[in-house]
Amino acid sequence: MAAAAGSSFRNGAHRSSLRVDNNGRPLSMNQNPKSSLKTKALQGSGTRKSSPAALGGGSAGSLKDDGGVPGRVRVAVRLRPRNAEELVADADFGDCVELQPEVKRLKLRKNNWDSDTYEFDEVFTDSASQKRVYEIVAKPVVESVLEGYNGTIMAYGQTGTGKTYTLGKLGEEDAATRGIMVRAMEDILADVSLESDSVHVSYLQLYMETIQDLLDPHSDNISIVEDPKTGDVSLPGASSVEIRDHQTFLELLRLGEAHRFAANTKLNTESSRSHAVLMVHVRRSVKDSALSSVSSSSNPHTSKVLRPPVVRKGKLVIVDLAGSERIDKSGSEGHALEEAKSINLSLSALGKCINSLAENHSHVPFRDSKLTRLLRDSFGGTARTSLLITIGPSTRHRGETASTIMFGQRAMKVENMLKLKEEFDYKSLSRRLEIQLDKLIAENERQQKYFEENIERIHSEAQTEILEVEAKYACTLEAERLKYQKEYTESIKKLEEQLVMNQQKLGNGKITTTANDASSPLNPSSSSTLASALQEVANLKKLLERETSLRKAAEEEISVLRSQLSQSTISEASRNNEILNLRNMLEDESRQKEKLEGEIAVLQSHLLQLSSDADETRRQLDNGGSINGHCGLDSLISQMKNQQLIDPGNGEKASMAKLFEQVGLHKILSLLEAEDADIRIHAVKVVANLAAEEANQQKIVEAGGLTSLLMLLRSSDDETVHRVAAGAIANLAMNETNQELIMVQGGIRLLSLTAANAKDPQTLRMVAGAIANLCGNDKLQTKLRGEGGIKAFLGMVRCGHPDVLAQVARGIANFAKCESRASSQGVKKGRSLLIEDGALPWIVQNANNEASPIRRHIELALCHLAQHEVNARDMILGGALWELVRISRDCSREDIRTLAYRSLTSSPAFQSELRRLRIEF
Repeated sequence: MAAAAGSSFRNGAHRSSLRVDNNGRPLSMNQNPKSSLKTKALQGSGTRKSSPAALGGGSAGSLKDDGGVPGRVRVAVRLRPRNAEELVADADFGDCVELQPEVKRLKLRKNNWDSDTYEFDEVFTDSASQKRVYEIVAKPVVESVLEGYNGTIMAYGQTGTGKTYTLGKLGEEDAATRGIMVRAMEDILADVSLESDSVHVSYLQLYMETIQDLLDPHSDNISIVEDPKTGDVSLPGASSVEIRDHQTFLELLRLGEAHRFAANTKLNTESSRSHAVLMVHVRRSVKDSALSSVSSSSNPHTSKVLRPPVVRKGKLVIVDLAGSERIDKSGSEGHALEEAKSINLSLSALGKCINSLAENHSHVPFRDSKLTRLLRDSFGGTARTSLLITIGPSTRHRGETASTIMFGQRAMKVENMLKLKEEFDYKSLSRRLEIQLDKLIAENERQQKYFEENIERIHSEAQTEILEVEAKYACTLEAERLKYQKEYTESIKKLEEQLVMNQQKLGNGKITTTANDASSPLNPSSSSTLASALQEVANLKKLLERETSLRKAAEEEISVLRSQLSQSTISEASRNNEILNLRNMLEDESRQKEKLEGEIAVLQSHLLQLSSDADETRRQLDNGGSINGHCGLDSLISQMKNQQLIDPGNGEKASMAKLFEQVGLHKILSLLEAEDADIRIHAVKVVANLAAEEANQQKIVEAGGLTSLLMLLRSSDDETVHRVAAGAIANLAMNETNQELIMVQGGIRLLSLTAANAKDPQTLRMVAGAIANLCGNDKLQTKLRGEGGIKAFLGMVRCGHPDVLAQVARGIANFAKCESRASSQGVKKGRSLLIEDGALPWIVQNANNEASPIRRHIELALCHLAQHEVNARDMILGGALWELVRISRDCSREDIRTLAYRSLTSSPAFQSELRRLRIEF
């Protein structure tokens, strides 16, 4: 890519200090703590303006990828202050522009007595800060991109009016001067999850009708490809870099700016000679609908049915247009003149397209220029677009200023059709099914192996036990048999010997008696022998009876042993039955495995069916069809038809703006008191959606909507009504005037009572968001605490839901910040009300919370509390000192690290405690 003779590379000093390879790519992305930029904290759902219901004024249920929601191009104007040349040359002349920012108007003077008045969506004076310009012009678009919509932010104006300063300023020397590109990436990185989401960036320039890659200078002729079905524009040749941290993005911006063409003209010493286009692609997974399972209570083995995860894709396009200029004023010559002609031709083509769209022409000449082809989705497409026109005050350039203003006026007439970019992630579902299939197969194999090993073990144990019992029984039986046989033999033998002896004695006694009978009629010795024999016979009878009883006992013991043997046999039979049951279970598991394999096949067929259904749905959408569905707004319109508030013959779905015009705010508010609970709930939802738009808030309050919402919190028992009413009050509480009205009407007491009775985390999130908004008002600190606001916060943390805790942390940070400001101004004295109400232990406990929104707010609250010496003693006793030391060293945000370090070094109590603990700081 050759540079022209009259042009030079922008930011040459940056380029010389940036280390690049032969292709112009950065060799390293070193972290520079001085370039860390302040990240704006995420807003809770109770205060977030770009909810689906707020986009284009439509209801949440209608924001699907069907007909879309109408959204007009928002146009803001920014006045550049006079430069040094104009201060000298135009010292005797007044500005040609008079701003009226309070009514969002400007006057362009024709002469001293006549001027033209123009209205815009926002008017910024020459003293407007970069932060305010970002929050009003760009932040709603960034939040829409994070929710799955396409968005465009574009700057248009004369050369030298501050377009590049507004969009691309890095703010390395002063963080307050950061441009829209840097601030938008801060908010995107703070909101996405790096584990499941992805952010890719491409940086291009359109130079002389040639698209060139600023991140890869060798790619200098990139083609534009348009999808014939959807009309989406893509650049397949452009490099896309994944962004994981903010420092990498800053390095890419430096590299791109170093390669962008710029030249010195009479109107600007560093004039952009190309249109710069930054494309940020955000891919987010919708976790709530990623997985659903249908299970049967009767069957514990019921399989889970997986649905494809839903992925939302948003594209943010930030366009820094080259400045329009007149050749005679810019003094361009040679190649610079050709550059100026090319710039003016592309801007002229863009103006023609906007004119055609504003006047509803049938043909829009998008193909006249590559710039209009790139911005086809931004004007008349599906993107949410914000246009910032920049003008100068000098009367010398009144013609260019008038042309810029008319360009913005025509752009305000262009309406886009916002569409949610949502699709199914079939690849993720396929991987999940494969993982589940592998797990099921592995688990089945493990259980089968376990059952087989268990069966073998039980069988071997049963065989061993049976053999041991049989051997023991046989040994015992044999020993008892031998014992009793021996005893029986000995007893018989003994009895026989005694019987023989007794017979011998009896025979000798008879002979003696016969010989002596003749000489003596009575022989005393014979009678004693007979008595002795009788005694021995009696003893033998007793011994025989004893042996008989022993034999019976032996027989009984044998009977017991036989019963034990039978029991062992029964035990063996039971073990055989158990083995049989285990085999049956194994067979059941085999059948179950076959059933699971069949179910997996069914799941795969379901996946194919889902894919075909999705393709059919996409074809229907491409052919202009729509998906049948019902939304909350249709239901509400149906209820309003029953109340005869709109024409019964109107069958079209009205947008929220049309509903507001047709029905009227007073009639909508009257439905808040309807007896039918469904009508009341839908009416509250409509009011909540209207309250999301800042333009409607004052009308709602003046019509008594705030009083009606508070009355619903007091009188209704329906938690759905409480949740939606609290969300509407949270939207109204973003306005300082409304905050005082809420406090006067007892809003804090009602919100605290609602939080105490609520069970749904979403209700608590809405209530916490409303109270958190009120905590940011300096005037309401004491009254808010007196009516139980801080106690309500501490009660809501019992829920433990991260969204609720994030809102509580945000409210505590707001409260601590206001307290710190009041103490610095001398308005407040004494300890912090947060410490007095017992919030310090929870603050210390969550100072290192895993969720970054909670941790960031708590770290900020601790730093504000530590700024005042009266709180130091309580913070030391509560363990907050350690957290402050950690924050000063490890916090990812430089401003919080600096604040913590300043608080520690400026407090005598903290310094004394650090010295006592021998901590070097």
